[in-house]
Amino acid sequence: MKDTVGAAADAGARSEDFQAFVVGRWSRLMRTAYLLTGEQYAAEDLVQGCLERTFVAWRKVSQARDPDAYVRRIMVNTHARRYRRGLKEYLSRGDDPGLGHDLPGRGDDMAQAVERSDLVAALARLPLRQREAVVLRYWEDLSETQTAAAMGCSVGTVKSNAARGITRLRSAIGPAHTGTDTTHLVHEGRMS
Repeated sequence: MKDTVGAAADAGARSEDFQAFVVGRWSRLMRTAYLLTGEQYAAEDLVQGCLERTFVAWRKVSQARDPDAYVRRIMVNTHARRYRRGLKEYLSRGDDPGLGHDLPGRGDDMAQAVERSDLVAALARLPLRQREAVVLRYWEDLSETQTAAAMGCSVGTVKSNAARGITRLRSAIGPAHTGTDTTHLVHEGRMS
C-alpha cells in the first residue's frame, strides 16, 4: 500500500512538472510546428503527438541537460515520419491569424506583411530537410550543433541544407522584391 501511494504521488508530481513545461512552451512549439507543417490543424496534431511522446518519456526528458532540445528532436522526428508516409502539407498565405499575435508589433506595416507572406509561401516550396534546417537554424535561432542534434544529422548536413534553403528563399523572393534583403525577416522572427 505504501508503494502505491508513493508511486501515485510521484506520478502526480511528474504530471504537474509536465503541465508546467507545456504551458511555458506551447506557443513556441506551435510556431515551430506551423512552420514545419504549414497548417494550423497539422501543427496542432504535430504538437499533440510530440507532447504525447514527451509525456511517455517525461522522466528521461525532465532529467535531460536540455529538455527543449529533446522535445524539438521528438517534434522533428514525428514530423519527418508523417512526411515520409506521404502526408501532404501546404503552407497557407497568412490565413492563420493566431500564430503571429504573440510577436512584438515594431512597426509592422503592409509591405512587411506582404514580404512575410511571400517568405512563408517560399518556405512551403522548400524540400523537407531544407525547411527543417532553415526553421530550426534561423527561426528557432539554434546553433548548427543544436540544429544537427534536433534533425539527427551532422553539422555539415545542417550547413548545406540551411545554405541551400536560404539560397532558394532568396531566389524565390528576390525577383518580387528587387534589392530587398529578405534574410532580416528570418532573423527577426517574421516568418509566421
